[in-house]
Amino acid sequence: MRKKIVAGNWKMNKNLAETGELIAEIKRSFNNPSKANIIIAPTFTNLYYAFEEFKGLEITVAAQNMHHAENGAFTGEISADMLKSIGIETVILGHSERRAYFGENDEVLAKKVNTALKHDMTIIFCFGEELQDRKGEHHFSVVENQLKNGLFHIDANQWSNVVLAYEPVWAIGTGETASPEQAQEMHAFIRSAIAKAYNDSIADEVSILYGGSVKPTNAEEIFAKPDVDGGLIGGAALDAESFEAIASAI
Repeated sequence: MRKKIVAGNWKMNKNLAETGELIAEIKRSFNNPSKANIIIAPTFTNLYYAFEEFKGLEITVAAQNMHHAENGAFTGEISADMLKSIGIETVILGHSERRAYFGENDEVLAKKVNTALKHDMTIIFCFGEELQDRKGEHHFSVVENQLKNGLFHIDANQWSNVVLAYEPVWAIGTGETASPEQAQEMHAFIRSAIAKAYNDSIADEVSILYGGSVKPTNAEEIFAKPDVDGGLIGGAALDAESFEAIASAI
């Protein structure tokens, strides 16, 4: 049975004191076990602090990114081994902001995927089309190519370490709105692409999260779709009450 997952990506928000405050609020909000697996991704400087604070709770702490090299002259970068050394075993790769602002392409992401899997890390692999792709009706081919180039080289047995996160970039901060039906349509297409490249079993087992501006007001309707297994949450994850409400919608 597929895992239900709600992951909060804090992006470049919250200093150490603010991180402590939000973690305390999350602990109070999530005092009852959630039906979903909960993942929190703070900024690099607060990863170990968050890991220590969430010890003993059913909340996973993830990194927002990592470099593909094992070590070397890559100023400002973080390796898989560094993350593992502080207890972090989950990493977000290919987020739309990394692709757009930092030039991460499919080739780079394939290398990052290989390194993460080599270190037995769980990957939340992000992908999705932009507005011009959707308006030009190229959205299915764009998504399939992102999966094929960045992920479809891995072995079948490695899919147990992969979670997918579909981000309709065209519906984030553009004034456009993605409907739950559009989310379901794309998630179903993603499963069919995996089944075609691998097999039905892998396609049925992989969790596919929706990353298109999920809020407490729309979470239940989106999560009710059969191929939507949870969400990768941005802004709403910075408020403990909103994040808990979204997790409770699973």
